[in-house]
Amino acid sequence: MSQASVIVVGNEKGGAGKSTLAIHIVTALLHGGAKVAVLDLDLRQQTLGHFFANRKAWLAANGAEAPMPIEHPISSAGDALAKAPDAEQLARFEDAFAEVVGQADFVLIDTPGADTAISRAAHVKADLIVTPMNDSFVDFDMLGVVDPVTLDLKRHSLYAETVWACRKERATRERKQIDWVVLRNRLAPTEARNRRRLDERVSALAKKVGFRVGPGLRDRVIYRELFPFGLTVADLSPTIRPVAMGLQHVAARQELRAVMVALGFNGLDDSERIAAE
Repeated sequence: MSQASVIVVGNEKGGAGKSTLAIHIVTALLHGGAKVAVLDLDLRQQTLGHFFANRKAWLAANGAEAPMPIEHPISSAGDALAKAPDAEQLARFEDAFAEVVGQADFVLIDTPGADTAISRAAHVKADLIVTPMNDSFVDFDMLGVVDPVTLDLKRHSLYAETVWACRKERATRERKQIDWVVLRNRLAPTEARNRRRLDERVSALAKKVGFRVGPGLRDRVIYRELFPFGLTVADLSPTIRPVAMGLQHVAARQELRAVMVALGFNGLDDSERIAAE
């Protein structure tokens, strides 16, 4: 049986939109006809688990159908496992990963916003690492360090070092390369001086440490509005419309489609559902 491609959504900073991006990538792949398994390593928050539980409940209550991923919770009591020793967390993760990797086309792993043993183990397994970064030097700081006087790029930062170490380990152990894409999330709607400065530093760091840069998701109400139903803009159709449709939904679909193309999944997304109608 062929092994699934592994997508890890991660960085070491909370609030960058990892889980929002993760659920949109999963639903877009599902609507493209792929079998997708999900593993949520944010043991306390469990955003992915809550999202797909909401999805199951909403679909059942409304007599609607939408594709579901293969779910394999790391633990039925996430809080307890979060307090367990690293060895126990790693063992649970390895068992869950082994269970799903042969069942799906893709395994998507959502990681916590911190440097943990279980997160590093997931990164080493990745074929693709997706890192959302808000339009701010605050978020850039997790990737690179700039001079406080000139704003020149000085060196890469902690999370870039983590990814580099994981890439090295994967190449040594399996002779495989890890692709890394940084998605510019929640971009400001206007072109500002700070934005141009940030663009220049991101481009310079991309060449230095070896990641690709792509568009992320803007800070739209529709993304938050659909979450309680367990739905995304990829799910919206004549039979699934929990909220009134408007132009923002069309723009959001185009946005999601651009994300999938940037990640290299343009052959998998269903353009009739995701692209503007």
